[in-house]
Amino acid sequence: MRIAIVGPGAMGNLFCYLLSRNPSQQIWLLDVQPERTARVRAEGLFIEGVSGEHHLRPEISLEPAEVGPVDLVLLCVKGPDTAAASLGARPLLGPQTAVLTLQNGMGNLEEIDRVLGRGRTLGGTTAMGATVLDLNRIRHAGWGETVIGEPDGEISPRAQMILDLFKACGLEVSFTRDLPGLLWSKLIVNVGINPLTALMGIHNGRLLEHAGSLAVMEAAVGEAARVAAALGIRLLYENPLAKVTAVCKATSGNVSSMLQDVLREKRTEIDQINGVVVREGARSGVPAPVNEMLVHLVGALQDSYAERIRPRARPQPDAGAG
Repeated sequence: MRIAIVGPGAMGNLFCYLLSRNPSQQIWLLDVQPERTARVRAEGLFIEGVSGEHHLRPEISLEPAEVGPVDLVLLCVKGPDTAAASLGARPLLGPQTAVLTLQNGMGNLEEIDRVLGRGRTLGGTTAMGATVLDLNRIRHAGWGETVIGEPDGEISPRAQMILDLFKACGLEVSFTRDLPGLLWSKLIVNVGINPLTALMGIHNGRLLEHAGSLAVMEAAVGEAARVAAALGIRLLYENPLAKVTAVCKATSGNVSSMLQDVLREKRTEIDQINGVVVREGARSGVPAPVNEMLVHLVGALQDSYAERIRPRARPQPDAGAG
């Protein structure tokens, strides 16, 4: 099987390693960053963390035409880059090519459909954890289940192909017949964790140690749950706040994807996460002022990267000081 992974960041590179454990797969990384592509070509890709230390030399290209049509496209870019990445992926498509998005937030599947045409794309979520350490180095931070689904809820031949592929590579994977419920269930977890870790600059578990972050988390998650209920979404859990706090504990040492973006001064997925709650809340008549404030705060943070005050180096004493 020929597989193209679009976006060799933390999650893209992690899945490159995991899928390459089955040597019958031919895997390409498709990138838009020349420096990262050159580094991977010259040195390979390094993985460390819970799965051990690994070094692989994947095929990587800046040119979709060099890759050509594949059986599966795995889209691993950030939400703001979905449209451009989908457009760039057009040369990867053959008559039967399936596209799978495991991206955070909502609206990515619809954006891919808009660019590539309806009927190609499956959605899903993954509880895998990964962090970028360098251009060609990531840390595998944690194992977790990957769940995929078709928009119509049916197990199609292409969905079964992906399930079989992931299982053959040792991944924990399952199928859902309720893709909207799955995506909203993951969204609400991200709503409660990502913006607060990004704003506070702390690991997931530390959110539970501060009264202020707990209060904001409870309010933001409550708004998101009410919006989901108004839309008729069935969540995978009964108590949204309990679920979010459980995820905080289970991933206590993780650096959230949004905090990773802030630390690297990149655009975040705030509009695809908390922004969805605000927009869908307005559409369904459910106020979401806390989520709206989080959208504004993270937006202001990422818009002011260049103006941030950097800590100064501590002055050193004079050499002759006694």
